[in-house]
Amino acid sequence: MRIVSAEYVISAVGPKQYPEGGQPEIAFAGRSNVGKSSLINRLVNRKALARTSGSPGKTRLLNFYHINDSFYFVDLPGYGFAKVSRVEKAAWGKMIEEYLLNRDNLRVVIQLIDIRHAPSREDVQMYEWLKHFGIPTILVTTKADKIARGNWPKHIRVIKETLIPYPATPVIAFSAETGQGKDELWKLIGEKMI
Repeated sequence: MRIVSAEYVISAVGPKQYPEGGQPEIAFAGRSNVGKSSLINRLVNRKALARTSGSPGKTRLLNFYHINDSFYFVDLPGYGFAKVSRVEKAAWGKMIEEYLLNRDNLRVVIQLIDIRHAPSREDVQMYEWLKHFGIPTILVTTKADKIARGNWPKHIRVIKETLIPYPATPVIAFSAETGQGKDELWKLIGEKMI
């Protein structure tokens, strides 16, 4: 996809702050520090549209980015971050659940999982939850450049065996460093916006 424009719009806590209109939305979910911001930046060819951080847990609201004046990327708060209070975790969970269950503009959730590790309990819970509610999902295994390409199938097999994804759920190996998987992911995103 050719990116003409990409801009941050708002950090929202609830529906009253969501952008108006019926443009499609693509949501990004994953553990803190899995590389959501880096993936978003690579997809739109920008270094700092989404803020990256060495310390996990920085995304605490629903961050909306308007792409090509025609659709939105929505960066959800990372899950599994231990240094956040239970009260704050519960508030994040409610905010994310409200968005995922009730937002008509949502077309697909891109769930990110670090290719180097087996999915965490939170990864499994998120995927099972998305499956339960029939929310279209694309699984993206991030940080593919951190392991040898020949080892990708083995690592992806572990992820699939842990999550047991629906056969129709695509799984893409992705690297924000090299751009590996970018074109394949854009193709799938495009199909979901039709």
